[in-house]
Amino acid sequence: MDNAQSKAGIDALNRIMELELAGVVKYTHYSLMVYGYNRIPIVSWLKANADESLAHAHKAGELVALLGGHPSLKIGTLLETEKHDIGDILRESLEHEKAALAAYYDLLKMAEGHSVLLEEYAREMIVQEELHLDEVNKMLRRPGDTRAFTP
Repeated sequence: MDNAQSKAGIDALNRIMELELAGVVKYTHYSLMVYGYNRIPIVSWLKANADESLAHAHKAGELVALLGGHPSLKIGTLLETEKHDIGDILRESLEHEKAALAAYYDLLKMAEGHSVLLEEYAREMIVQEELHLDEVNKMLRRPGDTRAFTP
């Protein structure tokens, strides 16, 4: 990768890192706002998502450092909607995951033909994010509904 491509990679990875760190905050917040009969498994799932987001942010930061960049101290957009119904939380999660997926696709597009390392990283993360999106989508469906949830 030349200098311009490395800079683009660093910028894309820092954006990913910021989005994933925002995910840590969002999923932690959501886990604290769940009430009702199904609280325990939902809180556990949300905490696991926060842990996964932190691991993703760390991995992106490591790649920033590998490319000679400075990992960002910023956190992506945090919006308090004051909506804490499980459906609202899941819809917000779906939107957050879509933004993260788009950032990984942007990285893949930038890296193609320039860095096998970044290409493979982006592909691996795209698989994980698409599977996570599918999981949230299934959680938003009514029991027995096989059609994809559409907001």
